[in-house]
Amino acid sequence: MLSTVAALLLPAVSPFEFGTLCEVFGTDRTADGVPPIEFRVCGPVAGEPLDTGNGASITPALGLDGLVGADLVAVSATRWRTFPEPALEALRAAAADGATILGICSGAFVIGAAGLLDGRRCTSHWMHVDDLRATYPQALVDPDVLFVDDGNIVTSAGTAAGIDACLHVVRRELGSAVVNAIARRMVVPPQRDGGQRQFVEQPIPQCSADALAPVLEWVLEHLDVEHSVAELARRARMSDRSFARRFVAETGTTPHRWMTLQRVLLAQRLLEDTDLGVDSVATRCGFGSGALLRHHFRKVVGVAPADYRRTFQGGLAIAGS
Repeated sequence: MLSTVAALLLPAVSPFEFGTLCEVFGTDRTADGVPPIEFRVCGPVAGEPLDTGNGASITPALGLDGLVGADLVAVSATRWRTFPEPALEALRAAAADGATILGICSGAFVIGAAGLLDGRRCTSHWMHVDDLRATYPQALVDPDVLFVDDGNIVTSAGTAAGIDACLHVVRRELGSAVVNAIARRMVVPPQRDGGQRQFVEQPIPQCSADALAPVLEWVLEHLDVEHSVAELARRARMSDRSFARRFVAETGTTPHRWMTLQRVLLAQRLLEDTDLGVDSVATRCGFGSGALLRHHFRKVVGVAPADYRRTFQGGLAIAGS
């Protein structure tokens, strides 16, 4: 559950990353069907301004006692590398009390200083991953992902990747409908494609070409049948070669890879929202067989369909997994 979020701000706090926490967790979106979330802004001393280094300051309303009882403690980015011990102790106590700890960008250094990254997978901004690895050699630093979910420790790469991590936590705790509502209001995809293999929805690549958009929309409505490049080219009134070239230029990928990704995305939704067996899901998505679905699903998402369903839809029985 995610009913209380405490944002931990320390000196030299980054306003963008803090703003990310405010947007995802601190904005009232109950009118959009998002459950209410109590958002606490906490610092070393309640009411004491924290310098951002950008000509502004942020004043936390609460002190470290605001972390007590929070479901999620989100550590915002900071340019400092040494941190007040009371803040680290409060972070350790929150983790021991069962809170999920989320580090945005360089917030991972705070989590590491609290001793919470030893033996844990994590990440940070690409500029800082070598420093993070050297400072906390027991941490398992992955430099090639937008974020890492290691159970009760979630860490993100730099800047906008914090949005991905925050939305992932929302999706993990509150479900896909809630995260989609928040993402729509923020005008961001529920998940960007960055080579990561987390349990999150990836975006449909945007297409700006008028000639291709109707074709892609039609394909999305008919994913259960096979489509050749020649067929799609005819629909777009292009030659096969021109269509393939335009497709890559507009979507950043090939028609085959794009369709495979869309089928996996549809499979994710069906696994979450229905009790269909894996073979039936495969048929609905155009994979033809459960074995083929498992192959592509694991390649894109990183886990088997049955494991994905157990994580995000524990209430329904799993058939044909």
